Amino acid sequence: MTKNIKLDNDTTIGNKDFNIMAGPCAVESEEQMDRIGKFLSSIGIKILRGGAFKPRTNPNTFQGLEYDGLKILKAIKEKYGLLVVSEIMDPRDVELGCEYIDIIQIGSRNMQNFALLKEVGSVKKPVLLKRGMSATIEEWLMAAEYIRLEGNEDIILCERGIRTFSDYTRNTLDLVSVPIIKNLSEYPIIIDPSHGTGRRELIIPATKAALAIGADGIIVEVHPEPSKALSDGDQSLDFDGFKVLVDEIEKLKVHFY
Repeated sequence: MTKNIKLDNDTTIGNKDFNIMAGPCAVESEEQMDRIGKFLSSIGIKILRGGAFKPRTNPNTFQGLEYDGLKILKAIKEKYGLLVVSEIMDPRDVELGCEYIDIIQIGSRNMQNFALLKEVGSVKKPVLLKRGMSATIEEWLMAAEYIRLEGNEDIILCERGIRTFSDYTRNTLDLVSVPIIKNLSEYPIIIDPSHGTGRRELIIPATKAALAIGADGIIVEVHPEPSKALSDGDQSLDFDGFKVLVDEIEKLKVHFY
C-alpha cells in the first residue's frame, strides 16, 4: 500500500491520482516565474518546481540565483496559491530553505550525501528524493532510510533516469522501477521525463508510460521560451506543449483511476 503524503493545499501525493509538478529547470527572474506561475495556476497545476541552487556539471554555466531564487519562488507561491518544490544542496541551507519551499528536493548528485539526508530527515517537510544517476534500487531505498530514521517519513521517490551505455537520450528512464518500488516500499514514486530523456519530443510518451505503469505523478520542466532558457532548454516544454501533455494525461486517467 502506497503511503499518502498530504500537502498544505489539500493535494495528496500517492492518493490514487497522478500529480503534476511543473516549472523551469532554473529560476531566472521574477518576470519569468510570474509568467510561469500565472500559466500553471490557470490550468489547475498546484505544485511549482524551480531550481534556485543549480548543481551543474560545467562550473562555468548558470548556477542559479540561490537565495534570491528562493525569494522569487515564495513570492510566486503566495501570489498564485501554489506549492513549491526546490532543491537544497547543503545541510546548512535546510533550515532557511524550509521558510521558502514546501517540498525539499534532493537531487541525483546528492542522493548519497548522508549529512544532507539526515538534516532533511529532521525537519517536517516532505522530501523528494531523486535516484542517483548510477544508483541501484537498493542504494536508493537505503538513502530514503537515512531520512526516515531521523523521523521524517514523508518521502517521495523520483525516478529521473540512470546512466547507461546508451547516449541517444540524456539518461535511460528506468520505468520498471515504479512497480519495483511499490513492491518493496510504501513510498509514492514519480517520474522525471525531462531529465529521464533529455529530449522534448519524448516527454509526452514517457509521461503516458509512467501513468500506465502506476507512477504517482511527474515532475516536468516547463519554460515560456525554451530556446532562451539558461539551463535545460532542450528538455523543457513550452506552454502549448505542456497543455498538450495535460490534455493527454486527462484522457488516459479515466482508464487507470
